[in-house]
Amino acid sequence: MSAAVCGSKRSFFEELPPSPPLSKRLRCSSSPIRFPPPSSIDQLRPLFPHMDDLVLERALQECGNDIDAAIKRLNELCLGTADGNGIAEESEVVINLGAGKLEGDGNASVSEEQPALNNHLPADGAEWIDFFVREMMVATSVDDARARAARMLEVLEKSISERAKAEATDALQKENLMLKEQIEALIKEKNSFKNAFRIQHERFADYEVKNQELQHLKQLVSQYQEQIRTLEEEIEGKDMMSLLTMVIMEIVVIPEPDAFGY
Repeated sequence: MSAAVCGSKRSFFEELPPSPPLSKRLRCSSSPIRFPPPSSIDQLRPLFPHMDDLVLERALQECGNDIDAAIKRLNELCLGTADGNGIAEESEVVINLGAGKLEGDGNASVSEEQPALNNHLPADGAEWIDFFVREMMVATSVDDARARAARMLEVLEKSISERAKAEATDALQKENLMLKEQIEALIKEKNSFKNAFRIQHERFADYEVKNQELQHLKQLVSQYQEQIRTLEEEIEGKDMMSLLTMVIMEIVVIPEPDAFGY
């Protein structure tokens, strides 16, 4: 069964005419086959991933579709050294690295919605290495390579400084926020202590008033006790006098006069 199947397959393929080789087909073809060359934009896009296609196209137009000249021009824009003005300010670096548009004089322009500097500079070591390699590739001489390396080091130093400054500012803001929260907590504790002290002071004042009233009542009690003792002594003295009078009257009997007056 398998032999039959294999034989049928072999006979089927044997009946098919062999296709001519590719070189023969190319020679026999009436219209020549041309493979389209990669566009200049496709060649520039991997080298400048942060650039917009409009920027790359404009740079090619200014350089007459010369790839090397366009790469050099775009690298100059990335470093902010257009028209020989040296190291650009951070805002120029943002413009050059961003997806901006080239003006007629070769300077870069950017809209108000342009992102910040840290969004366009290389974010890690690998991107910085690619950035350095692109610059070294378009260097025309050793002096040019040294100048480009110096400019890139200045850009790197400025980027590190700005990032450190931003981190320090963020840390300072967090510290200020933490101190503010601590101050608010201390103010609340201070108000609580003030309320407790006020309540304690009111209690102490009330205690003083009640203590004074108690001392006054004690004095009144002492006076009343003294008056009671005086009255008791007077009463006892009067009772004694009455008792003595009665005793004397009982002892001394006064005779009654008779009829004759004797």
